[in-house]
Amino acid sequence: MGFHTYDPERADNLEDAASRYRHCSAEELLGPLAGASTVVDIGSGTGFYTDDVAAHADHVHAVDVQSEMHDRYREKGVPDNVDLVTAEAADLPLPDGEADAVVSTMTYHEFHSPDALAELRRVLAPGGRLVLVDWSADGPGEAGPPTDERFGPDDVREHLADAGFDLTRLDERPETWVAVATAPDA
Repeated sequence: MGFHTYDPERADNLEDAASRYRHCSAEELLGPLAGASTVVDIGSGTGFYTDDVAAHADHVHAVDVQSEMHDRYREKGVPDNVDLVTAEAADLPLPDGEADAVVSTMTYHEFHSPDALAELRRVLAPGGRLVLVDWSADGPGEAGPPTDERFGPDDVREHLADAGFDLTRLDERPETWVAVATAPDA
């Protein structure tokens, strides 16, 4: 699987609430983040889900590898408790243990690597939560990227175990999956 990013020319599609919430509702995302004060949002794009998270966290680092996505977010309006970070998931300019939670919605297939998972674990505080929602390789491919660019639940289970995360939940749905894991205590 090759690294790719979402085309900024299509960024308006990332603000389509009916389409986005069809595959991951705000409530579904926020549930595992309850009580998290500092959250890192990997692949934040135009801030669609970041805005939901920011309403319930003290501070959010909105991370995207494309500065064009941050430009789009600025045009829309960035909440005061969100800072925009242009970086790859495998090289985050954040301190060790900075976050109570790391979240990624529909971007795991774009950034996954052992180095990226190690970096997410590094920025998580001991016991911090990793919440991932993404397109499933086991899905029919009616929405999202082609199925050969996705990971299935078994892949994700293996990736997280290899990275030292403790998987607490993995829900499989027709087109997507949701994984919740914790960083081990120090």
